Amino acid sequence: MNSLDQDALRQALGQFATGVTIVTTPGLDGNPVGVTANSFNSVSLNPPMVLWSLAASAYSRSSFEAADHFCIHVLTAAQEPLSRKFAMQGSDKFSELRWVRGLGSVPLLEEYVARFQCRKAHQFPVGDHVVFVGEVVDFSRSDSRPLVFHGGRYAIAERRKMERIARELGEEEPEPGDRRKKGNPPP
Repeated sequence: MNSLDQDALRQALGQFATGVTIVTTPGLDGNPVGVTANSFNSVSLNPPMVLWSLAASAYSRSSFEAADHFCIHVLTAAQEPLSRKFAMQGSDKFSELRWVRGLGSVPLLEEYVARFQCRKAHQFPVGDHVVFVGEVVDFSRSDSRPLVFHGGRYAIAERRKMERIARELGEEEPEPGDRRKKGNPPP
């Protein structure tokens, strides 16, 4: 038994800002299944691999474990209500929602910041979760603003210009033609 205060640990972990995703797969009966997850992470570019985790007690666990494919949808700032809907158990999450079938019959949401269709490569239990690793076989992106989760609350990410960052840090603004102006680090 671990002696760490679980509530305090949850609050400390919540200080790491994450994106918000909905992960989908076909259910055991063929009907669409989906969950809200903020445990998404890039693993490798070559081969292209990502991972996410699901609570071992989740109702949808058996569907994700049985499926050969899943899709991770990074949500837009306007999709907080959808994130809340997919975080609930037992509701018809796909009712009144526009979606199509993708690779492996995976349900694909039509709105997203980024969408990664994956072939499941690995799954394994870790503590009170199951980790799923997928090989990205197709992806797409948009320029929408992402939904963010931090400190137990939803937030919206904001892009900042390099000139503004330099002013905030008390540094000189980049000269015309300086690589930093394009968002690149200095040589």
